[in-house]
Amino acid sequence: MSDMVKISELLHDNPTLTVKQGEDYLEHRVVSVSDISRPGLELTGYFDFYPKERIQLLGKTEISYSTHLDHDLRTNVFRRMATDITPCFVISRGLPIPSELLEAAEQAKVPVLTSNMPTTQLTSVLMQYLDEHLAPRKSIHGVLVEIYGMGVLIMGNSGVGKSETALDLIKRGHRLIADDRVDVYQKDDKTVVGEAPAILKHLMEIRGIGIIDIMSLFGAGAVKEKSEIQLVINLQNWDPKENYDRLGIAEKYINIFDVAVPQLTVPVKVGRNLAIIIEVAAMNFRAKKMGYDASEKFERNLSALIADNSQK
Repeated sequence: MSDMVKISELLHDNPTLTVKQGEDYLEHRVVSVSDISRPGLELTGYFDFYPKERIQLLGKTEISYSTHLDHDLRTNVFRRMATDITPCFVISRGLPIPSELLEAAEQAKVPVLTSNMPTTQLTSVLMQYLDEHLAPRKSIHGVLVEIYGMGVLIMGNSGVGKSETALDLIKRGHRLIADDRVDVYQKDDKTVVGEAPAILKHLMEIRGIGIIDIMSLFGAGAVKEKSEIQLVINLQNWDPKENYDRLGIAEKYINIFDVAVPQLTVPVKVGRNLAIIIEVAAMNFRAKKMGYDASEKFERNLSALIADNSQK
């Protein structure tokens, strides 16, 4: 989990933002919450619940209102807003910035950023960025691939063939997100996202060969930066005593953070083409989400057959 984001990182990753003042303070100012503050009441002088730890975003309404304040009141308000933990001020729509705000920010060493984006849109962009970078994270042992646009996490014990299966899937036109270690975070209450650690990005380990660069070997179309995890495939060495699901009626899930992700167990046995099996599993899962369930069709056919035989 990342506890904070430097304003320098925020600026680097969001090209719509530019520095108006305080470039020397970018490395020292950080934000630790994803909420954005629109300081409306503060401009009236009400600071009882001022969220000074948030990015302070001023749009057309705030800037317009501030112009109706006299110089002394404007100076006092902006000085109170520029605290020792205020991450930065952001002005949307490329609006003119009050000189009192620039003076207060400079005294408190708070950076002032600007953007030409509309305020509502800029708020959404900043909150989405902060939600992603401040979200709790953990690492999962497995391989994340995108199959027909769907993120599939392949899990299983070491040596069961996860990377080799993923390599076969890549050769079949699918895309690698992460091999061996997948960094995951919860995007919202229904979505978890996986990506590769920076040191392992686009790389894959194949026993007997070593480290290979998927992007160099197969091209940019064979890799992807991140993907929502929509299905988990658990590879398990074949056990003749195990009762594997043969009809696909029973639904199982694995919890990743607070999200229940559908999980299938695929037994590994000599002669089974795992890449094709996983590819079909992904296609079948998508069909179920679209309302078509082959197991339900089998049950209907079976019920009709039983009913037909009982009438004879």
